[in-house]
Amino acid sequence: MPIPSPTPHSAIAATRTGAPLDSLWQGRVVIWVVLAAEGLAAVLTLAGDAPLGRWIRFGLLSLVVQWVALLTLGGLYLLRERLRDVKPQLVAYLALALLLLSSWSVLAVSDLLLGELWRTPASERMDVFLRVTGIVLVVGWLALAAFQNHWRVRQLAVRAKQAELAALQARVRPHFLFNTLNTGAALVHHRPDEAEHLLLDLADLFRAALGGPREIPLSEEIALIERYLEIESLRFRERLRVHWKRPEPMPNTLVPTLSLQPLVENAIKHGIERIPGGGEIDIRIDSDDKGVIIVISNPVPSEPARASTGHNVGLPASLAQIEAYTEGRGSVVARADGDRFIVTVTLPAGV
Repeated sequence: MPIPSPTPHSAIAATRTGAPLDSLWQGRVVIWVVLAAEGLAAVLTLAGDAPLGRWIRFGLLSLVVQWVALLTLGGLYLLRERLRDVKPQLVAYLALALLLLSSWSVLAVSDLLLGELWRTPASERMDVFLRVTGIVLVVGWLALAAFQNHWRVRQLAVRAKQAELAALQARVRPHFLFNTLNTGAALVHHRPDEAEHLLLDLADLFRAALGGPREIPLSEEIALIERYLEIESLRFRERLRVHWKRPEPMPNTLVPTLSLQPLVENAIKHGIERIPGGGEIDIRIDSDDKGVIIVISNPVPSEPARASTGHNVGLPASLAQIEAYTEGRGSVVARADGDRFIVTVTLPAGV
C-alpha cells in the first residue's frame, strides 16, 4: 500500500495559524468587553455632575457605551476575512478608527432619539464632541495595549506548546525506528526474504514519517499505521489479526505525525506479543459535528504484567502530543474493560 506524499508544511501551518482578531469572537472575551464597557459607564457617571440623577445618567451611559463596544466588535467581525492577512499593527489602527466612528455615530443618534434626556445645547456640542473623542482615544489605546499584551502571551504559549510537541516527536520517532528494526533483525536469519521486504517497506514508511511535516491529515496517519501493521504481521503472522471500522471518506482532520501509531504499537507489545495464540486488535474511527473519536482495543493477557524494559513513550507521548496540539481540548483515555484494554482518542472539530 503506497504511503501518501507528505503534506506541504506551509499548508499545514496555514491551518494552524490564527489571526490576532480570532480571540475576539470567544465568549469569554465578549463578556469581558461588556463588563469593561459597564465599568467605563460607571466611571463616567461618578466623574461628572448628575443633574438627572446618577442612576438615570448611568443607564444612559451604559446604553451608549454598550452600543459603541458592540458596534465596534460587529464591524471587526464583518471585516475579519479581509483583515486575516493584514499586519497586526494596521489591524490595531483600524480597530481604533472603528471605535471612533461607532462613538460618533452613537452620539449623533442618541442626541436625535433621546430628546431632552440627552440632547446637548448647540453651544456645547463641539465641547462634548471633543471630550468624547478624547475619552475614546484614551480608552482605545488602553484597550489596544491590553490586547497586544494578551496576544503576545498567547503567541508565547503557542510557541512553548510547539516546542513541547517537537520534543515529544523527537522521542517517538527514534523509538518507532528502534522497535521496527528489532522486528527486521528477528527475521534476518530465519526468513531473509521477508526481512528484505520489511526493510523496503520500512524505507517507504520513514520517507513519509521522518521527512514529512509535524502535522498530517488523519488519513495519512492511518496509512502509516497500516504500513506498520504490515511490518508487524511478518513477525506475528496469524497471531495478529486487525479489524478496522472507519468512515469513507476519512474525516478531514489533522493530527501530529506518529501520535496514533504508538497506541497500536502498545496494543501489540502489551497484548498480542504476550498472548501465545495472539488476538485481534480493533480500530474504530467515528466522526460527527463535534469531532473525531478513535478507539483502539486489544486483548489483555491472563498472566500478570512484567516490568517494562522499553522506552515507555507510547501512551504518555500520544497523550501529551494530542493535548498540546489541540490546546487541551483533545484527550487520550485508557481503561480496562473485562478482557480488553481500550484507548479512546478524542479530536475536537476544527483541528
